[in-house]
Amino acid sequence: MKVLVALKRVADPDNANKVKIAAGGAAVDTTGLEWKPNPFDEYALEAALRLTENGKAPKARLGEVVVVTVGPKEAEQTLRAALATGADRAIRVEATDDQLDGGLVAAALKVIVEAEKPDLVLMGKQAVDGDSNQVGQILAEQLDWPMATFAATIKEEEGALLVGREVDGGVLTLRVKLPAVVTVDLRIVAPHSVFSKVTEPTHKYGDGVRFAPLPAIMAAKKKPLDVKALADVTGGATLTTKYVKFERPGQRAAGIKVKDVTELVEKLANVAKVI
Repeated sequence: MKVLVALKRVADPDNANKVKIAAGGAAVDTTGLEWKPNPFDEYALEAALRLTENGKAPKARLGEVVVVTVGPKEAEQTLRAALATGADRAIRVEATDDQLDGGLVAAALKVIVEAEKPDLVLMGKQAVDGDSNQVGQILAEQLDWPMATFAATIKEEEGALLVGREVDGGVLTLRVKLPAVVTVDLRIVAPHSVFSKVTEPTHKYGDGVRFAPLPAIMAAKKKPLDVKALADVTGGATLTTKYVKFERPGQRAAGIKVKDVTELVEKLANVAKVI
């Protein structure tokens, strides 16, 4: 199986208190922010690695994992980390955040998918910076491929995937024919969440994503990393979303105490106006 994994680097969500707004609200000032792979995309990479290996012998890759990102040169650090973890090749599309929206990223991925011809495209359900949850769905529509979103489990079958999605009433199970697009949720990295055709159903993975040993980190520097221009992979697509201003949320007023339920209801109805 050949799997293409879309990755994005994001500002570390643990450093949210460091986010600043540029003068006039024209942009978010990223100075001093620490960057890391989008967590849900890391989970997608782990799922891809499990689908292209025998769990008992993970070093012998049975398929190919290609990672791709759309971003500046600094994003290559994210790609190299993915290569060290086990991915085989990497592709970076040169772009800055102000050149992109969900539709344009999907357009770029479509061109890359058509060139690479993977059996499966995996990505996180959303990026933790914009939280738009758009790219996977747009890409599947443009490719006219079946898709499953918010995957918590994936089991490979002959020419298809059995995908479990957690929904309000339990687990919804879908069988999607390959090629397909799948977006993953955090439970995809549980010990019994993903199995290739050759991994025994009794095999138990470690909980979470795998980490690269030092030799693999050094070897990753020699793995192929191709760079493409944004204009070459967008097929003439243009931005459809424009941010006009950024501003911090207003300060919340201090809470007040009420003496009983009657007064609480009165305040909610006449002051807060939420009921």
